[in-house]
Amino acid sequence: MRDIFYLLTYWFFKFLLFILPDFLLSPFLDLIANLFYKFDKKHNKIIMANLDFAYENELTNEQKKQIAKNVYKNYAKFAINFIKNQNSTKEKILKKVRFRNLEIFTNALNSGRAIIVQTAHYGEWELFSLAMAAKFGPVSIVGRALDSSVMQKILKANRTQFDIELIDKSGGAKQILKAIKERRLLGILVDQNTAKSDGIEVNFFGKRVLHTPSVSIFAQKSDAIIVPAFIKISDEDSKINEICFFEPIDIRNFSKDEAILEATKAQADATEKFIRQKPDEYFWFHKRFKHFNEEIYR
Repeated sequence: MRDIFYLLTYWFFKFLLFILPDFLLSPFLDLIANLFYKFDKKHNKIIMANLDFAYENELTNEQKKQIAKNVYKNYAKFAINFIKNQNSTKEKILKKVRFRNLEIFTNALNSGRAIIVQTAHYGEWELFSLAMAAKFGPVSIVGRALDSSVMQKILKANRTQFDIELIDKSGGAKQILKAIKERRLLGILVDQNTAKSDGIEVNFFGKRVLHTPSVSIFAQKSDAIIVPAFIKISDEDSKINEICFFEPIDIRNFSKDEAILEATKAQADATEKFIRQKPDEYFWFHKRFKHFNEEIYR
């Protein structure tokens, strides 16, 4: 039943893209997003719980509600753009993005060391991987397979354009190390809550959370440079996305005993800093603070 629902939703968005001109598509997506905001009580509650907990008195209740509405709007556009990018070309993909602080990444490439790109469920993260592969060559992405086998098949077809390899994070250590050894760009999203056995404690928005140390561990094993990078809608042109690179996290700069913890803290800090610039584009549907503060989601 879940697969049928997901498939119908996918084909609904594909149908919208086929029948509606651009000047009608955007307002119609906003309408759909507003309906989901109003009636999707389960996920709206999670979003508001996250915003209330992360921002507390920093934002008014009205500001938080507006962010929540924009999250739904951005996610509707994310779904449409995901479909638009299917069977695209490298040239078309690269016309949709700009690279900010590109010298940071080129310097990392020129170092001759392996690179792990640390990112998050922010903005058009599916476009992010396509653009990186179109610009820089083979990419490997680490992630969890979707619960829906139907949608996983569609997702895989979209993600594996331009020599993009998908690695299931469950039992994928050998494949990850092989990708690093072959000097493929390795991308890992590290912003979700994790099991106690898989995470270490760091601060995120001033709150205790569990954070996966996977990027730090693989960086230490392979002497790789960690480059935090995220994608967002351009402030100057809403039709363009910007891929923003931040200063590398070099595992060599920490003592061996503290390297995993300190590098993981640095990744959490980079992610928080980027989200704070524009919280509307973050995927607040995750129960990010669940491990230490499960009560906020009840």
